[in-house]
Amino acid sequence: MDEEYDVIVLGTGLTECVLSGLLSVEGKKILHIDRQDYYGGESASLNLQQLYEKFKPGKSPDESLGRSRDWCVDLIPKFLMANGELTNILTHTNVTRYVEFKQIEGSFVHRYGKPSKVPTTEYEAISSSMIGLFEKRRLRNFLLFVASYKDDEISTHKGLNLDIDTVDTVFNKFGLEDGTKNFIGHAMALYDNDDYLNQPARETIERIILYVGSVARFGKSPYLYPLYGLGELPQGFSRLSAIYGGTFMLGTPIKEILYNEEDGSFKGVRIDVDGEEKIAKSKQIIADPTYFPDLVKNTSKLIRTISLIDQSQLPFKSNENSGQIIITGKELNRKNDIYIALIGSDHKVSPQGKAIAIISSIIEGDKPPHIQLEEAFKLIKIKSFDHTFMGLSDLYEPLNDGLKNGVFISKSYDASSHFESVTNDIKDIYFRITGKPLKLTKLEEGEFNAVA
Repeated sequence: MDEEYDVIVLGTGLTECVLSGLLSVEGKKILHIDRQDYYGGESASLNLQQLYEKFKPGKSPDESLGRSRDWCVDLIPKFLMANGELTNILTHTNVTRYVEFKQIEGSFVHRYGKPSKVPTTEYEAISSSMIGLFEKRRLRNFLLFVASYKDDEISTHKGLNLDIDTVDTVFNKFGLEDGTKNFIGHAMALYDNDDYLNQPARETIERIILYVGSVARFGKSPYLYPLYGLGELPQGFSRLSAIYGGTFMLGTPIKEILYNEEDGSFKGVRIDVDGEEKIAKSKQIIADPTYFPDLVKNTSKLIRTISLIDQSQLPFKSNENSGQIIITGKELNRKNDIYIALIGSDHKVSPQGKAIAIISSIIEGDKPPHIQLEEAFKLIKIKSFDHTFMGLSDLYEPLNDGLKNGVFISKSYDASSHFESVTNDIKDIYFRITGKPLKLTKLEEGEFNAVA
């Protein structure tokens, strides 16, 4: 029997699950379908057996790695900014009831052949070993400018117009050296290439403010991470949707996508339910790019490697058990940065004494993809690839905005180490579907807590 829904959602990646939860709370009748039999899609967390089945089919896990269920390995490596928009969405929807978080202990940039802590305060700028004495003073002045800047107080502008002056102009105003510009832009503003330098400075300054404010919330680093892996996030939003009446069908392939003959707009999907063919109807559909290959374009290709390592291989001098390291493209004569996410038993994703290193970057040129990550492998002392899993992914984005045909397609997860680009996509799709901006409850101090 055919049934009508307000919105049909295909895929259980984080983007799709967040939108499903948000729209369900607003009273929309949601049908959520995934061809996979587990939640998360490309943002799932797999146990050891599932990891081998995906990347090394026919091969059994090495016994030295311990029990399969003690591993929760993310397919994508991303952290939450403590003051970021995904944190605000989690608080706004009360999904924090279902997911517990713990801070990531360090944020580092690779410089002079080693990972160095990213300075975010005037004190850290003065004490950092990354920069020389005179440059420390210039960096301190820049950070003071960012901290004190107010739109409505011209005295804080230092003669700069953030909507006109480029980022490079602002950096030059404070006499910053190229190396300092590099780690500010890539390790604090979190750009993955240098295109931002010639753009108006406002977005970059806002990104730096977000980074510094996120560090200030919990100290050590700006990042939070869910216990038991990122797969907890789409499951949390799926639970929220189900509470508000959302219907979920996992392990359900789409037999046909239906369109109206008159104008080509979306009409529904044909599915098989227990051997019986059914049609689910709707005027709007949200989907990840894999469901609509003819309506997306390929923007680049990404490599991600997952290495199961001993905790002793973590390259931190201060004994951190988790962290992010950014190797900027400029360090390796590349355009795009390399991101290294390091997590372990403190976050309940590996057995005691073990850790997970996930390395990602955009593939450049003709050099074999894994060779392009060579510097990252050296940093975490990976000599054998027996416990390393490599995946290549095409990054897609939709060809149109979906307003005419009712098909709203999310973007692929990029190489960046945080969820800000994902939440921008969520807010954009939400606006196009509902015609109104997503308004979030303001995060109050102490309202979102990470476990110690």
